Amino acid sequence: MKLRLFPQETAALELLADLAQQSVLAVQVLSEMFGARIEEHERIYEELLRIDRRATELQRTLLTQLRTSFVNPLPREDLLDLSEGLGNAMEQLVGVAEITLVNRLDRIAREASDQLEIVNRQAELTVGAMRGLGHLDDLEDYWIEMIRLAKRANHTHRLWGANAMRELSLNTYARTIEMARALLGAAHALRDVGANVGRIIVKES
Repeated sequence: MKLRLFPQETAALELLADLAQQSVLAVQVLSEMFGARIEEHERIYEELLRIDRRATELQRTLLTQLRTSFVNPLPREDLLDLSEGLGNAMEQLVGVAEITLVNRLDRIAREASDQLEIVNRQAELTVGAMRGLGHLDDLEDYWIEMIRLAKRANHTHRLWGANAMRELSLNTYARTIEMARALLGAAHALRDVGANVGRIIVKES
């Protein structure tokens, strides 16, 4: 690990952890939507949009922090990359909710819940990882676990697509695959956060 000679600002790490926590909250809201009646979807979607706005505020605050702080725990561009990855994950989760609302989906496939569980685990791990960026040697297990979870998400996605093609009408299949891609996009966005952490570990070692 490189020796650092000056005290560091840790506010950026707390902001990243808070940003990751918004993904955890978004997953919880999506889980509620998956089990709710169609009549409740709009209310739940609005709740998710509030979380998305909070995430955007956190990204803006982080940008200001990076521009104005004297010494950061990691290079500014690395912290910004992590922020963008977390923002991409949130965008995909909002997309899942929008697809559910617009298409008035009332029967959510079991695979959707499976994927949401994977994304939830990724997001929970990422909250802790963002707070631990000041101690990179402790994050190798996080890096590896994020890769493992992404592989699991890829496997679930392939099975979901194959089952949907066999069992659903063309119109229902199209809507289902749109949701499946958004959920996989969220898993991949969080995987990319883990991959960025891996690159940071290597670079800073």
